[in-house]
Amino acid sequence: MLRFRARPFLARVLAGALTVVGAVPGIVLAGASPAAADTTQFRGVNWGRLGDNFHGGPLVLHGLSSTDSYSTVLAKANAIYQGFQNNLDVNTVRLPINTYTVGTTWWNAYTGTIDAATAKGFKVVLSYWDDGVAASGGRIVNPTAFNNMWNTVIARYGSNDLVYFEPMNEPGGHSASDWANVVSNWISARPSIPRDRVFVSGAGLNTDIKSMCADRRLDGTFLSLHHYTFFSGAKNYDQWVAFLRDAIGSCAGRTVMDEFGAPMDTGLNYHDATSADNFVRYFRATTTVLRELRIGSIYWPGLGGKITAGQSDDWYAMQKLHGTGTNLTLSTPNASGADRLRYGWGLGDGDGAPAPTSLLRNVGTGRCLDIPGATTSNTQVQVNACNDTAAQRWTATAGGQLTALGGQKCLDAYGAGTGNGTVVGTYACHGGANQRWTIGGDGTIRGVQSGLCLDVNTTTLKVQLWTCWGGDNQKWQAQNAVPARSDL
Repeated sequence: MLRFRARPFLARVLAGALTVVGAVPGIVLAGASPAAADTTQFRGVNWGRLGDNFHGGPLVLHGLSSTDSYSTVLAKANAIYQGFQNNLDVNTVRLPINTYTVGTTWWNAYTGTIDAATAKGFKVVLSYWDDGVAASGGRIVNPTAFNNMWNTVIARYGSNDLVYFEPMNEPGGHSASDWANVVSNWISARPSIPRDRVFVSGAGLNTDIKSMCADRRLDGTFLSLHHYTFFSGAKNYDQWVAFLRDAIGSCAGRTVMDEFGAPMDTGLNYHDATSADNFVRYFRATTTVLRELRIGSIYWPGLGGKITAGQSDDWYAMQKLHGTGTNLTLSTPNASGADRLRYGWGLGDGDGAPAPTSLLRNVGTGRCLDIPGATTSNTQVQVNACNDTAAQRWTATAGGQLTALGGQKCLDAYGAGTGNGTVVGTYACHGGANQRWTIGGDGTIRGVQSGLCLDVNTTTLKVQLWTCWGGDNQKWQAQNAVPARSDL
C-alpha cells in the first residue's frame, strides 16, 4: 500500500491508485504501477451447489430446484445476479458443469443461469468439476464423456464472447506436464474458441500456475489460481503477501484468482490491520496483492458451497439467500469482508474509512475536474483552472462513486453508455454501475460498467469515456482540498 507524503486524498479509499500532488507539484509518487496488461475486468463470485460442486449428479445451484423450468431458473438467476451486483459490484460469475448436467433434461433449465448472466452483461466462467464419470480423483478418466460434454457446451455458447471456458477445476490427479498436455489438446481441438476465452487451471489444486505460464502452447490464455489458508500453514500478514506473490511469479498479467475465501459467519473483522487471526491476515494480504498486481478474482463462494456443521450453508459464503420461489434477495453477512473483496477489485478503501475530499487534476492539461458553474443541474463535466471551490471537490465513497457538491451529485456515464465519446457528467446518485469508478495504479479512472477511461477532449476540455490508451489526458492526480469554506 502506498503511503502519501502530503495529507492523502483516498490514501485508504484509493490506496496505491491515484498519484498525489504533495509538497512538489507535478511529482508522481514513486512506486505507482506502470501501465501493463491486467485481469481486473473480472470481478466475480462463484455460485455453487449447496453441498459443493464435486457431485455425482446434476448440479442444482443454491436457490434452484431440480424441478425448475428454464423460465423459473432464469427468473431466480436474475434475482440472484441483481443481488450480487447491488451488494458487491460483481460483473462475473463462475458456474460449475458436469456430465450429469450438460446435455441432459436439467441442462435445458440450467442454461437459464448462463443466459440470465450474459443478458445482464456479466461474464460467465464455466468450469468442469470432477463427477466420477469424465473425471475421478482429479484426473480425466473418460475422455469421450469429457469431450462430448464440452462439445455440447461449445455448440451453444462458443459464439458468445461473454462466456469463458475452464476445461477442468482442480486437476490434481494429473502431473503438471500431463495436465499441460490435456489442456493443450483441449484448445487445439476447438480452434474456433479464442485463447483469451480459455481459463487454464493451475496444476494440482489450481495452485501451480507458473508451470502453465511457462508452456508456450498455452500462450494467450488466462491462468486460474486457487488460494486458501488450508493449502499451507498459518502466517503473518507479510508472509501471506510473500507467499502469494511467489505463487503468481511473473504471470500476474494472465492470472485470475477464481477461488479464494474466508469465514464470513464468525464475526471476524477484516478491517482490522492489527489482527492476529490467520484468516484476517490471509484475506487482507490476498486482497492487497490482488489490487496491487491488478489481478481479477472470483470469490468462493458468493452463494452455495459446502454446508458447514450447525448451519445451512457455507461459512465462507459472501451472501445469504432469502425468500421463496422467484422472489429472492441476498444480504451480506460480513460488511468488512465485502469491503476487502471489493478493495481487491480496486473499489473502495477496504477498511471502512470515511471518504476524504480532493481535487482531481488532469495530467495532460494541468486542469482540475470541474462542474461548470457549480450547477446542481445535470451537466457534462470539464476541466478548468484549479481553484479549490465546491465545483472541484470530489469524494470517493466506499461504493466506488465519485460525489460532488456535498454528496448531491455523482459522476455519471450518461445513458449508461459504454462506447467512446460517452458524455460524463453529474447526475443524481442512484448506485448504478455507470456511476461507479475504479482507480488504476497508472493514474487512470475507469468506469466499472464500461471499462473505459475518464478522458479529456483536449480541444473542448469536456470529459468523456474513451478506450484506455495511456495518454496523459487520461491520467489524474489527487490534490488535497482545503477544509470546507463558505463557498460550499
